Amino acid sequence: MAENSWSLGRALRGLFVKPTIDETTWDDLETALLTADFGPDVTERLVDELREKVERFRTTDPRDLQRMLKETLEEHFARFDTTLRLTERPAVVLVVGVNGVGKTTTIGKFAKFLQRYGRTVVVGAADTFRAAAVDQLATWAERGGATIVRPQHEGQDPASVAFQTVAHAKETGTEIVLVDTAGRLHTKGGLMDELGKIKRVIEKQAPIAEVLLVLDATTGQNGLMQAQAFLDSAGVTGLVLTKLDGSAKGGFVLAVQERTGIPVKLLGQGEGINDLTGFTPHVFASSLVD
Repeated sequence: MAENSWSLGRALRGLFVKPTIDETTWDDLETALLTADFGPDVTERLVDELREKVERFRTTDPRDLQRMLKETLEEHFARFDTTLRLTERPAVVLVVGVNGVGKTTTIGKFAKFLQRYGRTVVVGAADTFRAAAVDQLATWAERGGATIVRPQHEGQDPASVAFQTVAHAKETGTEIVLVDTAGRLHTKGGLMDELGKIKRVIEKQAPIAEVLLVLDATTGQNGLMQAQAFLDSAGVTGLVLTKLDGSAKGGFVLAVQERTGIPVKLLGQGEGINDLTGFTPHVFASSLVD
């Protein structure tokens, strides 16, 4: 994982080379976790757990604390099933989220990610409210090696575009369907009704495998508040965190899972077409702490 000017790993390195664990160790650990966007509740819980483990094993060696932190983070991450469920054929994925979080680029990157595993992908441009959205999506779908189903005319009903996309996948034997949806802020009304209609229309042809909510990690709790309507109404099954460049905001992965009860399934960690990965608790915990 690329490191920012501040990173959790760098902050922790100074902490773990000290000769012994003392009160300043705990203060520094708490500060590092808060700065990495774990949030106050999760930070307090992690520090309490680690204090208890250090006491139980009667250690004063900071290297033991480092190992315990990594194991504890991995345990917390692993409480959520981060598996992408794409076994149906076609496997239909709805991609939702407010405008500006990187939804369009995420779809292109996800298509590329799936293509690397030998899957065929079609993208449905069901965000018909913004004229530029279809062209942007087409560019990213092409980069990701996917075909795209566009609206047949301006202002076409989003649900009918979604329907046509699934029909295309069934006709051509395409394995994965990624459906882009409108990202207008929920305060503008009607968006959740539109998503509900899209889901009902798709399900006449195929079950929906995943509803992935895209969140911008740099906006932290504010982004979560913006996305609350999607969490409440859209049947979200997994989260995609974008703009997670380095471990500066790495704690948000755990904070958002614990706050929503929904697993993070994909991480976007850069601007390139290949900069989307699946979420693996062991790998991610190691990348944060080492």
